[in-house]
Amino acid sequence: MCRVERDKLEQAKTFLLDYQSRLCSRLETLETSDSTFLSDSWEREEGGGGTSKVLEGGQTFEKAGVNFSHVRGENLPPTATASRPQLAGRPFHATGVSIVVHPRNPYVPTSHANVRFFIAPAQNEGEKDIWWVGGGFDLTPYYGFEEDCTSWHQHAMQACAPFGEHLYPKFKKWCDEYFFLKHRNEPRGIGGLFFDDFDEGGFDNSLGLIQCVAERFMEAYAEIVTLRLNTPYSERERKFQLYRRGRYVEFNLVWDRGTHFGLQSNGRTESILMSLPPVVEWRYDYHPEPGSPEAELYEKYLKPTDWLR
Repeated sequence: MCRVERDKLEQAKTFLLDYQSRLCSRLETLETSDSTFLSDSWEREEGGGGTSKVLEGGQTFEKAGVNFSHVRGENLPPTATASRPQLAGRPFHATGVSIVVHPRNPYVPTSHANVRFFIAPAQNEGEKDIWWVGGGFDLTPYYGFEEDCTSWHQHAMQACAPFGEHLYPKFKKWCDEYFFLKHRNEPRGIGGLFFDDFDEGGFDNSLGLIQCVAERFMEAYAEIVTLRLNTPYSERERKFQLYRRGRYVEFNLVWDRGTHFGLQSNGRTESILMSLPPVVEWRYDYHPEPGSPEAELYEKYLKPTDWLR
């Protein structure tokens, strides 16, 4: 890898490692118990490694994971080359931070975010290095609140605004389409942002976008957690939360490209499956009671919606 491309990789890693540290500190300020993040560094036999930071058993967060990884290899896995045949046979570097937070209170949504940088250096004269950034954030409520949805998407729009007004509607639509359980014919949540293969405006602009998305996620989620944290709940809400967590598991194992990439590239399984909730239930052919708050989630919130209209 030439010096210029190495500098791009190092700039991305410097930001990502700093962000991982700051986000863990921010989440710990929201945790009302003494639980803190445990740090677990690992190495990958084929090249690279990472640090997984996980908080478990908290009062605010039943489980939260903030993973940094930098993996490299000589050949990309099938998930990366299926739609990009020009990458076949190239070495690669992929680095990113992936976040999943499963709260204990059913009125606090589960949330996910990811920001990443990828580069496949040129191997022959006349070829160009191929690089891009990707990421986004999305929200999976168990009980819906219009103000939370609006606030979430306002932050999403503001994250994109400095880089072009066309990006928020594009990335929102992409998110709605990506986080969709085809076998259930329903969205995973209320969406947010999702993008990949982004290199508009050059490296500085692209790095700036994922920086802005990461910072907005931290603010957007902290606002909702603070607002809903002390909402009283009963066993009914808890049982529904555990049932709906099953959808999260199904999406991550069946459809998520990041999970597939990690497993196919021989990533660290414990870190890849960090995203799964600690407690979950499946019920056979469950249907919520008509007119209930549980039914409202399906009827009003689990539909692609322009929350900023």
